[in-house]
Amino acid sequence: MSREDVRTVRAGRHTLEIHRPDKVLFPGDDGAKEYTKGDLVDYYRAVAPFMLPHLRGRPLMLERHPDGVEGPRFMQKNTPENYPEWITRVEVPKEGGTVLHTVCEDTATLLHLADQACLTLHRWQSRVGGIDRPDRMVFDLDPAEGADFAAVHEAAWQLAELLDELKLPSGLMTTGSRGLHVVVPVNGRHDFDEVREFAKDVADTLVARHPDRLTTAARKKDRGKRLYLDVQRNAYAQTAVAPFSVRARPGAPVATPLDWTQLDDPGLDARRWTIEDAVEQARTNPWAGVMGKGRALGPARRRLNALIPS
Repeated sequence: MSREDVRTVRAGRHTLEIHRPDKVLFPGDDGAKEYTKGDLVDYYRAVAPFMLPHLRGRPLMLERHPDGVEGPRFMQKNTPENYPEWITRVEVPKEGGTVLHTVCEDTATLLHLADQACLTLHRWQSRVGGIDRPDRMVFDLDPAEGADFAAVHEAAWQLAELLDELKLPSGLMTTGSRGLHVVVPVNGRHDFDEVREFAKDVADTLVARHPDRLTTAARKKDRGKRLYLDVQRNAYAQTAVAPFSVRARPGAPVATPLDWTQLDDPGLDARRWTIEDAVEQARTNPWAGVMGKGRALGPARRRLNALIPS
């Protein structure tokens, strides 16, 4: 590879080589804007101050597209041996063995992953040091195929109202793909089974209130035209897209936190922000004061039980 195919960037104490920065990862098809690996690196460098607090200490699953979004996809859990030694790893138990996950602690790691054509970072809901006790609970609002996004707006408001009844804080995020995520900070004292069971009971309660519009049916054939409230990301070793991650879709959309008031925008959809403007949205600090308020689920469980008909 010639030196013209390598770009050098500095991040903290590390100097990194970005290989083939002009390689197109997002072709400009059907009116979408074209983006290169260099554009991906520039985006992740700019968004790093806002993204890293959501990544530090968490095992990652890396979604890599070496030949761009139109090429094959690789879902990478184990950290390759050739990754720089300064990149943090964590060995996590799994059935029959362990997995050596990458942990992104700094900008240099984020840029190295971008150089590896890692478009999307999927994070665990727990952190190193408490790997079996999540501090995030995630509700994935997944619309039916071809459904109007207004149905997602409505479901998000309905879930927000129920969480308010339970006195649980929550943050809203576009997925950059199809729907919205609602993220609830918890205090890290409950195991995955407890958190997932609680999330399922919340979802079931909401479905009971709106059975014609919402469902928790895992099989698509059982959902009909109803929006799917997915809580499966709350199980051990399951991941959810990390805030500010780029998605492998035309135009490079970004999974972007937003303020609840922005849900009133009729033009809001899952791909509202891209690498062109997600940093500007990040600077508004839409989750200010929310994710540091991890709550115990005991009081919320008692409130939820009081809402369930006997």
